[in-house]
Amino acid sequence: METLAAARDVHRVRQIAGVLIRHGLGDTVRRLGLADALARAGQALHVEHAGELAHLPPPVQVRMALEELGPTFVKLGQILAGRADLLGPAWIAELSRLHAAVPSVPLEDLRPTLREDLGADPETVFSRFDPEPLAGASIAQVHRAALTDGTEVIVKVRRPGIVETIEADLRLLHRAALVAEREWPALQPYRPRLLVRQFGLSLQRELDFTVEGRNAERVARNLAVLPDVVIPRVHWAYTHERVNVQDYVEGIPGGDLDRIRREGLDPRLLARRGAQAVLKMIVEDGFFHADPHPGNVFYLPGNRLAFIDFGMVGRLSPRRRDELLRLLLGLVERQPQAVAEVLLDWTDGRRGTRTAQLEEDIEAFVDQYHGTPLAQLRLGEMLVEVTNVLREHRLVLPADLALLIKAFISLESMGRGLDPDFHMAAEAQPLLRQVLRARYTPKSLALRGWQGLRDLATQAGRLPQDLSRALRSVSRGHVQVGIEVAHLKRTGDQIDRAASRLSIALVIAALIIGSSIVMTVGGGPTLFGLPAFGLLGFVGAVAGGVWLLRAIRRAERGRQEDE
Repeated sequence: METLAAARDVHRVRQIAGVLIRHGLGDTVRRLGLADALARAGQALHVEHAGELAHLPPPVQVRMALEELGPTFVKLGQILAGRADLLGPAWIAELSRLHAAVPSVPLEDLRPTLREDLGADPETVFSRFDPEPLAGASIAQVHRAALTDGTEVIVKVRRPGIVETIEADLRLLHRAALVAEREWPALQPYRPRLLVRQFGLSLQRELDFTVEGRNAERVARNLAVLPDVVIPRVHWAYTHERVNVQDYVEGIPGGDLDRIRREGLDPRLLARRGAQAVLKMIVEDGFFHADPHPGNVFYLPGNRLAFIDFGMVGRLSPRRRDELLRLLLGLVERQPQAVAEVLLDWTDGRRGTRTAQLEEDIEAFVDQYHGTPLAQLRLGEMLVEVTNVLREHRLVLPADLALLIKAFISLESMGRGLDPDFHMAAEAQPLLRQVLRARYTPKSLALRGWQGLRDLATQAGRLPQDLSRALRSVSRGHVQVGIEVAHLKRTGDQIDRAASRLSIALVIAALIIGSSIVMTVGGGPTLFGLPAFGLLGFVGAVAGGVWLLRAIRRAERGRQEDE
């Protein structure tokens, strides 16, 4: 609560609380502690028309609230729109509509940033600089310009004050995630704090335009083998953390399908070339544009296409790429066992996982496509359905895989917009097989084996130093040993039950032996002509034996059910 009550964040807390209440989310405000924090800071909420939008469905309320809250929350919603493993279809559909309606910033407000980063006024640095913005987004504003050699460029400038706003929002989101885990225990398996931390790191990288420039150059190098794909060149002499200058792309925006046809471009060829480029980024390179929506794609003469805006990218390790290959091939070739194995590896058997049931559900899902022609498979939809299965089992995908699935869905949607007969599965299968074969050629296997041997030799070389360090720690008493025994309580219970049964068995044996001795001794009371104490001892032994046999049978049935 102290973080929320800090003076630097009170104004932003008031804004957020006011927006949430206005959109009918007052209960969320109270449960997150926003109202309490404001009260301690001497503030009060006076929101007119509170709850006037409460009649709208919750997804619509949240989407409208996020749009009003600004860039941090809009981007958070856009990321969540790709998390079918976290949210249901209604939420995904509504959050996919998110857009930031941000008014343009006057050039005079941007001039201090431009002057500081470029070393002079933009009119001096460039041979032409358009004062009217070409485009605007939540983090930056774009102006068109020309270099002294006549090259047409765009100048992307970070909005003033946006860093402070985002940093305040991230502090509040971190605290809200902590409170949410406490107030809504059902959210704990989804690890809200981890999600917010990953989102914060991604957003902070996006604020640094030099990172975007390096991302663009890396993708350009990877796609150099595809001459029909253009990545704008970055002009590093003018590019800094707050200013990015790159080639201007003269083309048809990705959403203008009528103009594509009017200018004689081939939509089917464009769809195939776009799919080949993105699939290569994902499957072969492991470094991909994480948001290939129509606003980030332009179509050029000669049926070429250009990708822009590399602020958000995804990365896949070689191990992840191998797993992805197996998953996608399992989907397009209808191999449910392969799909189930990969997803179980991805979810890492986290707490609450019912492995057998999950595998059954995945196999049932994949099996429904048995016999379906490859051209009729919708790979993006299949990935969404797979993540829906995971959500039902309260399992969460790692962040890099969620970005990957989002990119696949966007790509397939764009492809079908260009060509209704576009089939991602058909486009993906040849590349998947090619990459898989390449990873298992003798040369690739030898390279991986050699790398493994080098790693082993390095570890062996460090072994004496590691042992010496460990021995010094032991001699100084700095080593603590902790032993964790799985299922210790269950094992203790089993030992306790076994000891109880053994005690009963010993008592039964003593009763039998004692009763036998009493039966041989004359005198004393009788029952049915037999010594009474001996007879009662035998009856007690029989009763104890019956109880012991029933307990053993119950335990056997319990073990069989567990298996």
